[in-house]
Amino acid sequence: MAGYRLLIKASATKELEAVDTKADRQRIVAKIQALAANPRPQGSEKLAGYADRHRVRQGNYRIIYLVDDELREVTIFRIGHRKDVYR
Repeated sequence: MAGYRLLIKASATKELEAVDTKADRQRIVAKIQALAANPRPQGSEKLAGYADRHRVRQGNYRIIYLVDDELREVTIFRIGHRKDVYR
């Protein structure tokens, strides 16, 4: 099975840069890179109210992303602390 192409919105890149510690940023980047191989890993959940958006947890942070199976793309929309990311 070929992997998915990763696309990251500019706003998500800024949110990633705003993460407090370097260790957290590295873990988030590793989780995003893993989405290229498996866009629906164990522990990911589909967001209510959306047909194609999912979220995956990385510690206290959440990664909100869209999966397009036809184009084989994963688009990262938001990265943020669990208390703020859904607002």
